[in-house]
Amino acid sequence: MRLRVEFTTEPFDLDEAPAHALVAREVLETADLDAVEVGPFGNTAEGRSDAVLSTVDSVLRRALEAGATRVSLQVNVINTGGEGGR
Repeated sequence: MRLRVEFTTEPFDLDEAPAHALVAREVLETADLDAVEVGPFGNTAEGRSDAVLSTVDSVLRRALEAGATRVSLQVNVINTGGEGGR
């Protein structure tokens, strides 16, 4: 199964990226994912379900430890048109 995750960490700082946003970016960039997009107001990543779920766990733990007060998260199954969505 393939998954797509989209998330944002808060609070926002328009002048400088806060520590929790930098940590989330680092987690995404070092994860074993197929596609990663990092933006100023949100991040998106795609990959195998085990890799995405492991990355989500790491993002949540590390961003909260780095000062995030809120993490908004959405996970979608990507329909690949193959056997059982695999």
